[in-house]
Amino acid sequence: MSLERELKELIIEALMLEDVGVDDIDSAQPLFGDGLGLDSIDALELAMAIDKRYSVRIKADDGDNEAIFSSVSSLAAFVATQRSA
Repeated sequence: MSLERELKELIIEALMLEDVGVDDIDSAQPLFGDGLGLDSIDALELAMAIDKRYSVRIKADDGDNEAIFSSVSSLAAFVATQRSA
């Protein structure tokens, strides 16, 4: 299973998105605003879920968070980079 697909499943599970399926989330779609519609609380929940599953910590005050959380693709790239470091 690809990391992007795993992250989509994690997003759905961690944020309890009952009406959203893995295939409903486009990897390039924005996670916030007009895209998936997540908010800052969702970002915190997702960051904790990523830390728990992948042991990748995303700091709340990281200046790169907007880029990291911009899409599933960017999130997957960040997680992959951190896991191989």
